[in-house]
Amino acid sequence: MKLSIRKAEDRDSVEIMDLLHQVNDIHADGRPDLFIHGSSKYTPEELAEIIKNPDTPVFVAINEEGILAGYCFCVIEDHADSNNLRKVKTLYIDDLCVNEKFRGRHVGQTLYGFVKEYAKEEGFYNITLNVWSRNPNAIKFYESLGMQVQKIGMEEIL
Repeated sequence: MKLSIRKAEDRDSVEIMDLLHQVNDIHADGRPDLFIHGSSKYTPEELAEIIKNPDTPVFVAINEEGILAGYCFCVIEDHADSNNLRKVKTLYIDDLCVNEKFRGRHVGQTLYGFVKEYAKEEGFYNITLNVWSRNPNAIKFYESLGMQVQKIGMEEIL
């Protein structure tokens, strides 16, 4: 599949909102105690602000028919003011989703490769993300890209 990747624009909002619902439902399947089926992480108004904000770049993969095949929400983290961390910039992947119609066709791999090149060109030290332990396909995917565990979050449900 031929893809073009670019920064998200307002015109992408409807398709991005659809994918936000798709990824939310994956999380709701794994953790129905935390996530609400049929919901999304952001409202349309919040999405519009994220797309405008230079500190939260969103990249979209568009296929040859002009359909949004996936997205990658990023957050720029600058640790320059930290007392205990090295003065590095981190590109945090807040959310990466491939449209369910295009999964298994290297959309996620292509998106991540683009984001990785962007991070290198912009002088970031590393790329980080969080992945839910009840999403083993995502864990395998990120490991296949060369990512490794940085830290582990733990919980006890009361």
